[in-house]
Amino acid sequence: MGTYIVGGILVILILAIIRKLYKDKKSGKGCGGNCAGCKGNCPH
Repeated sequence: MGTYIVGGILVILILAIIRKLYKDKKSGKGCGGNCAGCKGNCPH
């Protein structure tokens, strides 16, 4: 039973992280290491 609970929590966390990364990329906040394609917003 505990395995399912921990697994469910991990899945939720991973999905939340992926969703945030996707939203950031879509709004232009992240360049994913591709500084040529991030229109001058690259922190590198």
